[in-house]
Amino acid sequence: MPVDYDVIAKAIVDADKDAAVTAVKEDLSILIKEGLTDLEAAKKILHGGMIAGMDIISELWVQEKIFIPEVLLSAKVMHGCMNELRPILEASGEPPRGIVVIGTVKGDLHDIGQNIVSMMLRGNGFEVHNIGPNSSPEKFMDKAREVNANLIGLSALLTTTMPMQRETIKAFDEAGLLEDAAIMVGGAPVTTDWAEKIDADGYAPDAAHTVKLANLLVEDLAVQA
Repeated sequence: MPVDYDVIAKAIVDADKDAAVTAVKEDLSILIKEGLTDLEAAKKILHGGMIAGMDIISELWVQEKIFIPEVLLSAKVMHGCMNELRPILEASGEPPRGIVVIGTVKGDLHDIGQNIVSMMLRGNGFEVHNIGPNSSPEKFMDKAREVNANLIGLSALLTTTMPMQRETIKAFDEAGLLEDAAIMVGGAPVTTDWAEKIDADGYAPDAAHTVKLANLLVEDLAVQA
């Protein structure tokens, strides 16, 4: 039976966890029997089916054809699929594309958006440390030092907490932590102009664009190293 990555993508879009996980297992078996290594098979399934499915979800979200509850359901399915691939990816010893510390800034208790972003980043090969909502500059910095992060994601869902993004960036700068790290900002009220005003390294309006931005920033950091 030939591999059909669209089955996985559709199951993720439909939030059908059983169908998605079953398809992942079947495709792994088929690809390995065809001669691929475990890691090669896992990568093909990850990019061809799982990420493709979440890309569709992100596009539907941007177009306002689906809403947060549907996105969360699909993200849970993606998580279930990742549980099948994680042992293979971790056993390979392959380094992550980047190490991300992400959270919602101090004073803001919202976490749905950054949870979705975290899932998408993990699915695209990033090591993600989600420190949750209401996170102070000190909490961000402590975690960044602990895991040697090269990307920091600051989410703010309220106009009243947007200034805390600036305060957090200022704290990182004063601590000398921006030499080998870049800061991304996002959240409903956040704009490109605001990101430039507070000296963030980039802004993304949604999860799909955050993944693209993260890839660009990691490439820029590698060039500067």
